[in-house]
Amino acid sequence: MDNNMIYENYDVAVVGAGHAGCEAALACARLGLETIIFTVSMDSIAMMPCNPNIGGTSKGHLVREIDALGGEMGKNIDKTYIQSKMLNRSKGPAVHSLRAQADKQDYSREMRRVLENTDHLTLKQAEVTEIITEENHITGVKIYSGGIFPCRAVILCTGVYLKARCICGEMSTYTGPNGLPSANHLTDSLVEHGIEMYRFKTGTPARIDKRSIDFSKMEEQLGDEKIVPFSFTNRAEDIAKDQVSCWLTYTNEETHTIIKDNITRSPLFSGNIKGTGPRYCPSIEDKVVKFADKERHQVFIEPEGNYTNEMYIAGMSSSLPEDVQVRMYRSVPGLENAKIVRNAYAIEYDCINPMQLKPTLEFKSIEGLFSGGQFNGSSGYEEAAAQGLVAGINAAMKLLGREQIIIDRSQGYIGVLIDDLVTKETHEPYRMMTSRAEYRLILRQDNADLRLTKLGFQVGLIDEERYEKLIEKERMIAAEEDRLLHTTIGATEKIQEFLKELGSSGLSSGSSLGEILKRPEITYDMLAPIDTERRPLPEDVIFEAEINIKYDGYIKRQMRQVEQFKKMEERKIPEDLDYLQVPSLRIEARQKLAKIRPENMGQASRISGVSPADISVLLVYLEHFKAANLEEEGGERDKN
Repeated sequence: MDNNMIYENYDVAVVGAGHAGCEAALACARLGLETIIFTVSMDSIAMMPCNPNIGGTSKGHLVREIDALGGEMGKNIDKTYIQSKMLNRSKGPAVHSLRAQADKQDYSREMRRVLENTDHLTLKQAEVTEIITEENHITGVKIYSGGIFPCRAVILCTGVYLKARCICGEMSTYTGPNGLPSANHLTDSLVEHGIEMYRFKTGTPARIDKRSIDFSKMEEQLGDEKIVPFSFTNRAEDIAKDQVSCWLTYTNEETHTIIKDNITRSPLFSGNIKGTGPRYCPSIEDKVVKFADKERHQVFIEPEGNYTNEMYIAGMSSSLPEDVQVRMYRSVPGLENAKIVRNAYAIEYDCINPMQLKPTLEFKSIEGLFSGGQFNGSSGYEEAAAQGLVAGINAAMKLLGREQIIIDRSQGYIGVLIDDLVTKETHEPYRMMTSRAEYRLILRQDNADLRLTKLGFQVGLIDEERYEKLIEKERMIAAEEDRLLHTTIGATEKIQEFLKELGSSGLSSGSSLGEILKRPEITYDMLAPIDTERRPLPEDVIFEAEINIKYDGYIKRQMRQVEQFKKMEERKIPEDLDYLQVPSLRIEARQKLAKIRPENMGQASRISGVSPADISVLLVYLEHFKAANLEEEGGERDKN
């Protein structure tokens, strides 16, 4: 060890410069900690090795929450998008999700520019091979050359690079995505430190030369005319630009026959792939086998950027051999003459069992070791960035001697994501979905700033000016709600005729504008002719006021549910509780509780294998435990 070069001390070392690593490193550096971020290749910074988009159903919520906390992803996609769309507009506001196609090269380039120009942040191209500890405390990291970087905290954001293997049919290459180097040594160090590892798999479709595609056989998919920025710091008019089109086509019987005839050559079914793949983002061969009754599957053709002809074939990820891929893709309408620029492939990689983590994303067994992203068993750029940001904030809070943050399930999708990872058993790559959020009506993408910006300010990643703007926005929303609910109109003939023209029933007596607005068929703008006191307001203020009034009953009901949830979250469980000594607990519950060691009753209730009856037993036991401790403390005071 004496022969190894020892570099200058850092406060934090971030391993990996993907979406998680970038957010983690920026959070630490912006909070004043000397931070170094390692990457196997400078070309992999914020790289988008798979889909060329940010956001989407539920993922758009995560990006807006990242922005509300002071993260970078939302700002970066606003700079580099080439098409923007709000999904699910025909449904309720709880599931509206923003999604943007990115110029992949621009996205990576812009994020790198931000990192390189951030104070207290150093970039280093090197493979980290070991974490260094003393008495289960982080003291540094070691790189492949033997160099040692002393530090007080490490954040592991290795993505899909640990012992990565790319598979295309019978061919395997031991590289990371896009042919970049894999990281082949760190896993061994982690295992030596007692960390439990998983082997997961993900995949990507082919990229096809745009000039070989017949778009006349496809349905054009346009972006929204009116842009909604991801970042709350941006205005639509400031980031508006000409947008590119995406295209929709479908697989067919011929496609499915080609796949079925060659299914034994798929490494997914031949046994060549050992890692577990994502259930909610299956390969095309998975879809054809599992949904044999479906005659066709959607295929979206998406541009990878303004300055490339590569088109991403969304919906057709695969690991079939190259010759099968050519025939398979060419069976799809519009792709008959397709020229493949990059083959589809699957990638296997090492990651951890995330139940080894605290809700702060610090390892339970090693102090100062944090982790985020796909290394934690999740999938997706947005899930990665959200975890990286939280891991970065909490590493910084720990080193600064401040209280770490835990976003709970009632505060944000980030809270749902992390709670699911650290509490529930994850045997496949975890993907965020709106259905996972039980309080989704109050966790909308539009109000992420109202929910989390104050926390970002408290941490130190949101500046005073942005915080004051939030306070003013809250004031304006409350004032407009109050005005609408207290502005009354009579049941005059003019009003009755007005409502009839809108397809709404008449009034039997006077009513407030707010009460009329609660009707499903009525919108805020429709009321303009009879709302004589209306003043110009920002669109986001109007939107929030309208939703709060229109969904008032549902929101109040969900808030009551949150109150019950909070009570369980506030019931802390002693760290040293011996679950094996709790009478009447089932054996499975004892084992699961002892392994995960939940911090509170809410978390305990969400553990797979712990039943409501077990929770009742535990609650009764904790009451006796608390009473016994109080009695013991009283006895000690009497003695004194």
